Amino acid sequence: MRIHPTAIEGLLVLELNMHEDERGFFMETWRDSWAGKLKLPRPFIQDNTARSNAPGVVRGLHFQAPPAAQAKLVWATSGAVFDVAVDIRKGSPTYGQWHGLVLSRSNRLRFFVPEGFAHGYMTLEPDTEIQYKVNAYYSPEHEGGLRFDDPAPAVAWPGLKPVVAERDRAYPLMEAFQSPFEYRKKR
Repeated sequence: MRIHPTAIEGLLVLELNMHEDERGFFMETWRDSWAGKLKLPRPFIQDNTARSNAPGVVRGLHFQAPPAAQAKLVWATSGAVFDVAVDIRKGSPTYGQWHGLVLSRSNRLRFFVPEGFAHGYMTLEPDTEIQYKVNAYYSPEHEGGLRFDDPAPAVAWPGLKPVVAERDRAYPLMEAFQSPFEYRKKR
């Protein structure tokens, strides 16, 4: 596995080793020993799958607040998404900044999103499925989010017509948002 840091501390892109031949391929998708490299505060305990039928479906920008905060490891198993994480850690030098990348079945990249980030994606192809590991169980009383079209982080979403749930449209803008996360400088 190769780990590629992004310009925002904590956000990582993982490129897994794949062994291909005329029969197909083999790839390790997770090892517990990788948790130390990702600096996970606790192990992954749940796997999730989401499917979107059409291009332009936006899910996010979501997070879970402490004590149920979640780190995520996200990848596409079919189709493709533009995946985004926004830094919402108060006191972070990159507070309000975002990083995005394409995750697809063909590029097989993984995106590690630590606790303290709002996360979301837009589907780029029909019949797209993503999978992700999380290190805390879903907790409805701790869920929150930011509007996907917030002008403060100004995420440069692909030019598709967004299909967005009412719940996601109702999230606040960053200017009215009180983050439950604090930045802790890495040693």
